Amino acid sequence: MKVTYHGHSVLEIQTGEHSVWIDPFINGNGQCKISVEDVKADVILLTHGHNDHVGDTVEIAKKNNSLVVAPFELANYIASKGVETHPMHIGGSRKFSWGKVKFTQAFHGSSYEEEDGTVVYTGMPAGILFSSDNKTLYHAGDTALFSDMKMIGELEKPDAAFLPIGDNFTMGPEDALIAAKWIGAPITVPIHYNTFPPIEQDPESSFVSKLGSKGKVLQSGESLNI
Repeated sequence: MKVTYHGHSVLEIQTGEHSVWIDPFINGNGQCKISVEDVKADVILLTHGHNDHVGDTVEIAKKNNSLVVAPFELANYIASKGVETHPMHIGGSRKFSWGKVKFTQAFHGSSYEEEDGTVVYTGMPAGILFSSDNKTLYHAGDTALFSDMKMIGELEKPDAAFLPIGDNFTMGPEDALIAAKWIGAPITVPIHYNTFPPIEQDPESSFVSKLGSKGKVLQSGESLNI
């Protein structure tokens, strides 16, 4: 499983013949070095409905005929835009031909703001456990620290964890360090930082350096083989 980070919370996962994206926020993501036209996605997984996570999902999905997998209310909203979706929810899992998806809880919010300012409720936020080729990746989504991360680590044993460290809207580095310890993945990568002024962090000094060999900063466009 090859995972490429594109800034903020955007992950591109290559699994054999399939390309799976998580939270494809491209336009407006100053860290991202690619354009929407560059994205080739068979599947898009969404953690929650905030604009900086739904991002360019509808445009990408229509261009690529992608399947969008998301929590129920968010999946229904995306479907209303003419996109094929598969609704799921927290605690549920499903095996697809391209991998297994399981949604975990996340402590955050979830709504989408339309161009005219209308705010659409999009259900519960979530984290994602994605498994393929006998490897499991945990994308925590936007979340606070919560004690069930211990259970996620014990039961799911992820091979890599992607945790927000930006603070203000999510865990900061201190809480993310506790989360990393509880989850116990061989490698943990910080996400959701430095995109906007309220979430500016030094990922190396505040987080990764304190994890030792189990932490890694990925620059936008950089990949990790799990």
